[in-house]
Amino acid sequence: MCDEEKITRWAREGLTRREFGMLGATAAVAACAPGNGMAQDQVETVSSPGFPAWTEQAVSFVTDDGTMDGWLVSPTSGPAPAVIIWPDIAGLRESKKAMARRLADRGYTALVVNQYYRDTPAPIWKDFADFAGNGGWGLAREMRGKLDADAIMRDANATVAFLDNSAEVDSERGIGTQGYCMGGPFTMWSAAAVPSRVKAAASFHGGGLVREGNPNSPHRLFGQMDASLLIAIAQDDDAEAPEEKDTLREAAAAAGRDATVEVFAGDHGWCVPDSPAYTEAEAERAWAELLNLYERAL
Repeated sequence: MCDEEKITRWAREGLTRREFGMLGATAAVAACAPGNGMAQDQVETVSSPGFPAWTEQAVSFVTDDGTMDGWLVSPTSGPAPAVIIWPDIAGLRESKKAMARRLADRGYTALVVNQYYRDTPAPIWKDFADFAGNGGWGLAREMRGKLDADAIMRDANATVAFLDNSAEVDSERGIGTQGYCMGGPFTMWSAAAVPSRVKAAASFHGGGLVREGNPNSPHRLFGQMDASLLIAIAQDDDAEAPEEKDTLREAAAAAGRDATVEVFAGDHGWCVPDSPAYTEAEAERAWAELLNLYERAL
């Protein structure tokens, strides 16, 4: 799990962060007024050498609880299978947009959602150091208290409906979802909420995948899903709760889920380029496994 004291000290001391190895081309940030749809006149088209061009834009759409905002990146080659990205505790920011661009490079339409939309539009923090060094922990704890399984499952239904009505999405193909830290269980709740559409779910250093005594614990919902799963566990999280990987494997087997549950040689946050725990080699290995999941399932 996140070591709040250590990470806050890292941010305040101004230690040099690893470069954003996954950023690719720099894109302008498009603004979009809240609404039920996207601002088509504010689409930015960019590309990276050797890959198709993509468009990216701010979007917003109505949910049962308000108006969710997000960032949509899609290849210009035409409608593509969709992926929902659930950010970590620091929310929708540049490092998460970079992940969406990488997916667009590989032929997916990727939507990074703002999980905190009930309180404020994104971005809230520009990067993880901004979050950790400027009071992010307290604010995030307050906001994420509203994000239980029922809330995320409502959000997942609204997000899938938005994507299925978007010209950038091939709605004949399954939808994937990936999440980091607090976003890990959100992917599982999404797969359980919309099993007819979500066909792949990946959690990277996700917290709270096994919640004893909670009927909505993600591992208890595997039977409600129709998705292939990738659960990538941080080595320090595994050291704290070594039994959880076995619980997850047993629950997946009992539900008949196609699931990979693996401990990676990186600490909590190792997949996120602006995290102090970022471990490039293991992050790239996790990314390759994610792409293999999507190629099989979507």
